Amino acid sequence: MKTKKQTKFCLAAGLLAAFAVWTAAVRFMDVQAIGPEGSAVGFAALNGFVHRLTGVRMSLYTVTDWLGLIPLGVVFCFAVLGLTQWIRRKSLRSVDHDILLLGGFYLLVMAFYGFFEIFAVNFRPVLIEGILEVSYPSSTTMLALCVMPTAAMQFRCRIRNRVFRQCSVTAIALFTAFMVIGRLLSGVHWFSDIVGGILLSAGLVLLYSAVSGLD
Repeated sequence: MKTKKQTKFCLAAGLLAAFAVWTAAVRFMDVQAIGPEGSAVGFAALNGFVHRLTGVRMSLYTVTDWLGLIPLGVVFCFAVLGLTQWIRRKSLRSVDHDILLLGGFYLLVMAFYGFFEIFAVNFRPVLIEGILEVSYPSSTTMLALCVMPTAAMQFRCRIRNRVFRQCSVTAIALFTAFMVIGRLLSGVHWFSDIVGGILLSAGLVLLYSAVSGLD
C-alpha cells in the first residue's frame, strides 16, 4: 500500500508529465498565425475562441501585475527567515529543513521561468507597450500558484493561533484564485498559457509537499 508521501510523488510526476505533453501539444497542434504580428499559436481554434470570449481588459492586467508583488514579498520574507536562522544558529545545516527546501523550490520555479523565456512556446495575444512578449506558461499564474500554496503550508505548521491560521490560509486561497482567474479574463494570455501554468505549478507544489512533509 502506498504511503501518503509516495502518493504525492506519483501525483507530482503525473502532473509534470501532463505539463510536458500539454506543452508539446501547444507547440505542434493546430498551429496558426492568429497572434499579433502574425505570431503562430498552438491550439489556435480553442485559444482564439476563449480569447474572443474574454476580450481584453488591460485594467485587470494592471491589477494582477501589481498584485504579483505580493508573492514576491512572500518569497522575500521566507528568504529573510532562512537567513535569520542561519545567522542565529551559525550553520546553514541548522536552518529548518522545510525552509531550505523552500529556497530550492523557489530556485526551481525561477529555472522554469528562465527556460521558457529563452525557448518560447507561445507569444501573448496582445502587444504590451508595443512589444510582443512570450506568454507560455503564464508566469503570473506560476508565481501565484507556486508561492502562495507553499506559503499556506508554512503557515499551517508555524501559526499556532487556529483562527489566525485559518484566516491566513483562506485569504491565500482567495488571492490565488483571483490571480489565476483575473489573468485569464484580462485577455493578455491564451487559455493554453493558463492551463500550462496550472499543470506545472501543481506538479512542483506537490513535489515540494512530498519532499518537505508539509501539507
